Amino acid sequence: MNNFSSLIDKPLKHYSQWDFLVFILLTALSIWSGQTTVFYIIYFFWWNELIRIMVDRICFKHNKNAVNISQGKTSVFGSFIQMGVYFVFIVVFFAFMANWNNDTLILINMRILFFQNWFFNINLVFVAVERILLHSTQQPLKVSFGNFTPNMLILHVSIILGVVLMLFVVRNFPETFTPNNLWGSVIIILPFLFIRAFALRFKLTS
Repeated sequence: MNNFSSLIDKPLKHYSQWDFLVFILLTALSIWSGQTTVFYIIYFFWWNELIRIMVDRICFKHNKNAVNISQGKTSVFGSFIQMGVYFVFIVVFFAFMANWNNDTLILINMRILFFQNWFFNINLVFVAVERILLHSTQQPLKVSFGNFTPNMLILHVSIILGVVLMLFVVRNFPETFTPNNLWGSVIIILPFLFIRAFALRFKLTS
């Protein structure tokens, strides 16, 4: 009964936890089935932020409990420009250049890019439905717009960390991280999950 009451009293907290748990579950299943790459994770982070920006811009004025933390900025033009820059880099580097000699990974990345990976698609649908539901039920949310939002910082760190691990760890141990296994993707994905878990913990305790 107490757990049920907690779900009612703290919906935002539990929505955030469910968001992370669903992401972990679907990512673990996709790793197990060989459908996850580094591009999968970073591209999902990119879509996650883009969905948040679009849904927040449309819905936050109708949510009396939403607070704009970007000093009153409501324009998404700067956000879209920044996200466009990230998109080009993520697709060019992580989808193709980082896997130039691995046709299998490039094929997986192409399926993700063109929404033919069901694990990826379900994750995106969950993110969109969750954000819309939070606004429609008048949950207390912090929204932000502009050239560099807090979530973009996480994306930025994820991109840099991915490049460093790819260039200085995976490529320096070709006997371990071979084209025939996905250990390279796993070792790069795990820090991203820790970053997301840390961000969630900070959000829940702040």
